[in-house]
Amino acid sequence: MPDLRHRDLRQAVVDTCRRMNALGINQGTAGNVSARTADGFVISPSGIPYDAMSAGQVVEMDLDGGYYGEWLPSSEWRLHLDIYRAKPEAGAVIHTHATHATALSCLRRDIPAFHYMIAAAGGDTLRCADYATFGSAELSENMVKALEGRSACLLANHGVIGFGPELVKTVALLVEVETLCRQYVIANAMGDPVVLDAAEMERVIDLFKSYGKQGVEAEGSGTFASRMPVRRDRAGN
Repeated sequence: MPDLRHRDLRQAVVDTCRRMNALGINQGTAGNVSARTADGFVISPSGIPYDAMSAGQVVEMDLDGGYYGEWLPSSEWRLHLDIYRAKPEAGAVIHTHATHATALSCLRRDIPAFHYMIAAAGGDTLRCADYATFGSAELSENMVKALEGRSACLLANHGVIGFGPELVKTVALLVEVETLCRQYVIANAMGDPVVLDAAEMERVIDLFKSYGKQGVEAEGSGTFASRMPVRRDRAGN
C-alpha cells in the first residue's frame, strides 16, 4: 500500500508492541500502543498477535473517536483518545498488563513514595484509578482523574497505562513503573517499607524536571544545575 498514511509511525507502533513483550512488561495480545499524529493518532488493532501484525493493520483514528480503514482499533482506544485530549504533551500512549503492576492494581490502592523514582511518574505516589469495565467511558474518566499531575497510573484489577513525548520514552517509563512495582512487592514481603516524606519528594520532583537532560538544557535547569560538575576544557580550565 504505497499511499499508506503515517507508514513509519505505524511501523513504530508495531515495533513497540513487540518490544514491550520482549522486555517482559506485557504478555500475548494484551495491552495496546498508540502514537499521536497531526490530526489524531494511530493505534494497534484489536486481537491481532503482535508477531503477525503489519503496519497496514495499525488503525488511524481522529480525536472525535472515528477510525479509518477495515481494521478495528484496540478495545481500549478510548483510553488513548482521552489522554490525547487531556494531555497536549502526550505524543505516545502505552497500556500493558505488566505482572507486578497488574498484581498491585488488584489491591486498588496508590503506591507511596517508598523509592524516590516514584517521581518518574510525575508525583509523590503512583495512583491507582478506580475500577470500571475495560473499554468503557467510565474507565477512561477514572484514568484521566488518576493521571492529574501524572504521566502513569495503575488501572484497578487491570494493568497500567502511561504516556510520554514519543514511543521510546514511553516504553522506558513503563519499564520503570514495572520495576518499581516489583521492588515494592519485594520490599513489602520483607517488612514495612519506609516512605519518603512530602518535603523530600518535593525536592526530588523538582530535580526530575531536568533529569536526563543534556547540554544547555540541563545547565539551565534550576536545582539540578547546582548539582552538576564543572565542565573543563582540554587545557584543564
